[in-house]
Amino acid sequence: MTVVYNIFVVCHLLGMAALVGGYFAVLNAPRVSEVMVWGARAQFVTGLIIVGLGEGALDKNYIHAKIAVKLVLSLVIVALAEITRARQNKGQPNPNLVHAVGGLSVATVLVAALWT
Repeated sequence: MTVVYNIFVVCHLLGMAALVGGYFAVLNAPRVSEVMVWGARAQFVTGLIIVGLGEGALDKNYIHAKIAVKLVLSLVIVALAEITRARQNKGQPNPNLVHAVGGLSVATVLVAALWT
């Protein structure tokens, strides 16, 4: 089960790279790319799987307040990314929402790395 857990951790990190890297790649002309949307989705789904496997099968002890904060941030990021991408496709771009997605993504990384 440890191998499966580690595969999902890698997928989670790849989702983070797509989301944060995608944001930094479009800073000159702010927009939410399809890569960012899929990165946000991957972050949310793999995060849930990681916590489920860790708690259920591997007896990992998570800080539940940290997991709750990351879950809420992740839900907001996915929602904002989906809404912003849909508006862009309709010809209604909003750079402020793009920066909100990117800023919240960086905040989530900081929560993950610094909250011990």
